[in-house]
Amino acid sequence: MTTDGAALGIDVGGTSIKARLVAGDGRVLDEQRVPTPRDDPRASALAEVVATLGQRARTAARQHGSDLGAIGLVVPGVVDEDAGRSVLSVNLGWRDVPVRARVTEALGVAGLDTVPLAFGHDVRAGALAEVHAAGPTTLGRGTVAFVPVGTGLASALVVDGRVVPGGGWAGEIGQVRIRNGAHAGLRVEEIASAGAVARRSGAPSAHDAMLRVLDGDPVARRAWDDCVEVLADSLAWLTAVAGCHTLIVGGGLAQSGPLLFDPLRSAVADRLTGVRVPELVGAQHGDAAGAIGAVLLARQQLVGSARLGSVRAGWLPDVTVTA
Repeated sequence: MTTDGAALGIDVGGTSIKARLVAGDGRVLDEQRVPTPRDDPRASALAEVVATLGQRARTAARQHGSDLGAIGLVVPGVVDEDAGRSVLSVNLGWRDVPVRARVTEALGVAGLDTVPLAFGHDVRAGALAEVHAAGPTTLGRGTVAFVPVGTGLASALVVDGRVVPGGGWAGEIGQVRIRNGAHAGLRVEEIASAGAVARRSGAPSAHDAMLRVLDGDPVARRAWDDCVEVLADSLAWLTAVAGCHTLIVGGGLAQSGPLLFDPLRSAVADRLTGVRVPELVGAQHGDAAGAIGAVLLARQQLVGSARLGSVRAGWLPDVTVTA
């Protein structure tokens, strides 16, 4: 195996699976987006989808004069990266599932048994992508939080340019239960996520909910405002505890721009009296951050690197990560 083979990054989301194939010189050779299998508690259907994506990627790579060198797979929820297991993924219905082993078996059946598989957590992979894209900037110093607002809600910390390893449940801010107020009894991500905004607005997607807000729909407006308020609570606590100087907000909801960021900045600042207010910025890669991070993990696998948490910004100069 050579280190110049193409790397396939696969990001499993609660709604869709995003795949990106990147050549050794950084060119994006192919992109795919397919629905995430439903009612798949053992991740068996997911494994078959990954194998199919791998076969397509190998064909695409060969058409460009290369070959498939490695696959990076990242999944949501509580992830034991060392053991290759999904400890808990509420949105996918997984509990203690050996995802890496299941996917490895499916890859073998598909004739991809010689292609190494890197396994990781979607949010930490997204943080890796954002830090790598930033290069030697202020994101390489102090504490930065990456918070994708997608189907669910989670976070990852970057300290002095390094993505902090998960340690089990670290970063699962969406699983905290709201104790008081109108949303008492619900988990944070049941209000403060793109999936929640869509569901509570009666819209097919968060984008459609955003359009309804712009059109003055009162139901969508209420769901949007509730999301901002609950999300601001979580971001304020995250900032106060970790001392973040920057919050990178990604995921599908971040693509709404000022409609989200303007009220969110004000709400976070309002909650941090006497505490340094962090800079609130959108992710450079939007909802592609997880897939790009998965590509970087696959590239690590090709060059024989150690772990996600050991990678520093700019460590992989041969990979161009474009949104």
